[in-house]
Amino acid sequence: METALLTEFNFKLPRGLVDAGGVVHQTGVMRLATARDELVAHKHRQVQVYPEYLTLVLLAQVITQLGTLESLTPEALEHLFTQDLAYLRELHNRINQVGSAKMPVDCPQCHHHFETELVLSGES
Repeated sequence: METALLTEFNFKLPRGLVDAGGVVHQTGVMRLATARDELVAHKHRQVQVYPEYLTLVLLAQVITQLGTLESLTPEALEHLFTQDLAYLRELHNRINQVGSAKMPVDCPQCHHHFETELVLSGES
């Protein structure tokens, strides 16, 4: 029996994107990225001039919903707080990587070595 592939992920930004009207948009949905998303992002005019703009272009393509915003552009994402941008980058990396996001840790009390899965604040 095949299991359905989860392609969309709900999130909540730590601070939220404040639009021109002062409305804070905090909850959203991000979908898995495709090869086409990567290709389109690399061809974007802003990325040609400023390669660091790639992150904003790619995020604007894969975030399918953010609060009540009707559309999301790279220019709108320029107004993200740095904490929210870091959160979205990490979420994008986590949902698009193969396997799970685990890291080795040691218990500070008993020194037992084990792996734990990283969980982002606001992840649902």
